[in-house]
Amino acid sequence: MSGTARRPALAPAPEVAAWRARMPRAFAPPPARRALHRALGAAFLAWLAWALWHFGFSPGRLWNGLSGLATILRLMVPPSPGEQWAEILRGLGESLAMAFLGTLLAAVLALPLGALGARNVLTVGLLRFSLRRLFDGMRGVDQLVWALAYVRAVGLGPLAGVLAVASADVAVLAKIYAEAIENADRRPVEGIAAVGGGRLAQLRFGLLPQVAPVILAQALYFFESNVRSAAVLGVVGAGGIGLQIAERIRVRHWDEVAFIILLLIVTVAAIDALSARLRRRLIGGPAAAQA
Repeated sequence: MSGTARRPALAPAPEVAAWRARMPRAFAPPPARRALHRALGAAFLAWLAWALWHFGFSPGRLWNGLSGLATILRLMVPPSPGEQWAEILRGLGESLAMAFLGTLLAAVLALPLGALGARNVLTVGLLRFSLRRLFDGMRGVDQLVWALAYVRAVGLGPLAGVLAVASADVAVLAKIYAEAIENADRRPVEGIAAVGGGRLAQLRFGLLPQVAPVILAQALYFFESNVRSAAVLGVVGAGGIGLQIAERIRVRHWDEVAFIILLLIVTVAAIDALSARLRRRLIGGPAAAQA
C-alpha cells in the first residue's frame, strides 16, 4: 500500500445530475434563491441601521451612558439602610402582601373561569370560544398598565397593586388551568358518572384531584414572579418597596437604593427556593421533595 492517501471516488456526472434533480435542496440553492437571501439580508441590515439612527444610537452616547452607570455603581458602595430602615422593611412587607393577595385572588377567580374554558367541561363551542378570546384580550394588557388604571380608580396605595396583580394574572392562570383540565384523564369522571354522580361531583372528585398539583404549582410560581413585579408597581404609586426605591432615586441616595436591591434579591431567592421545593413536592410527591 503506497504512502499517499487515496482520494475518494467521485460519482459519475449523470448520477450527480439525477440526485440534484431529485433533491435540489441538498445541493447549493439556485441563483434566484441566493439573490433573494442576499436581498433580505441587505433589507434587514438597512432596517437595523435605520432603527439605531432613529433611536439616537451612537458610540459617544453609549460611552457616556456607561460612564454615568459606573458612577452610580460607585456611589452604591457600601450599601446602607439609612435612617429610615423601618420604612424599607414596611415597604417590603407591603410588596409581599400585594403579591400574595393578588396571586391568591387571581388563582381563586381563575379556577372557575378555567373550568368554563375547557372543552370537556363547557361543551357549548360559542361560549367557550368567547371566553377564551376574553382571556387573550386580558393577557394583552401589561401589569403596569393595570396598575396605572387602578391608581386612578382607587387611589394610591397597595390596593391598586393587589388589583393590578390579580387582573394581570387571572387570564393567564385561567388559560393554564383550562389546558390542564382538558388534558386530564376522562376515566375517573366517567366512573363517577356511572355510579350516578352529578356534574359537580364529577368535577370535584374526578377532575379536581388530577389538576390540583398543577393548579397549586402554577399559583406558587406566579407568586414568586409577582414578588418581583410588586417592586415595580410601587414606582407608579401602587405602594410597596418600589415607592421606597423611587423616592431614593429621586434624591440620589444610591447607597440606600443598593441596600433595597440587595434586600429584594435575598427575599426573592428565599421565596424561589421555598416555592420550588413546594412545587416539587406537589408534582413529584415526597420522593421528589427529598431529592
